[in-house]
Amino acid sequence: MSTKSKTLDSASKIKLNDSVWKKAFSSNAEWPDKEEFLDVIYWMRQAIGIVLGLCWGLLPLKGFLGLLLFVVVNAAVIYFYVSSIQNVDEEEFGGMWEITKEGFMTSFAGFLVTWIIMYTGLHGTSSL
Repeated sequence: MSTKSKTLDSASKIKLNDSVWKKAFSSNAEWPDKEEFLDVIYWMRQAIGIVLGLCWGLLPLKGFLGLLLFVVVNAAVIYFYVSSIQNVDEEEFGGMWEITKEGFMTSFAGFLVTWIIMYTGLHGTSSL
């Protein structure tokens, strides 16, 4: 492959990613490629998991309350984004349940790791 074609491939990937970002942050965007939209939901959910893990770690939240609040906030943010900001037809993506569970478990894992590290580092007791 020549250097010129490699440069063109890189430029087209950057342009593609740029357009996905524009669609993700603009309301009522058209999503002809359903996988792009689901990728946006997946990565948005990962960011939400890390941010909530940091917040829950800074606050002294523990136990079931923290887990329940994570599930509620995570699902609510995604539901609001899909139904109010993007206004997509959920049935095109297999229903709202399919969208809601897209990337949930990996987001939950990232949330737990971040929450545990932050909470332990800030509020953990030392036995020295």
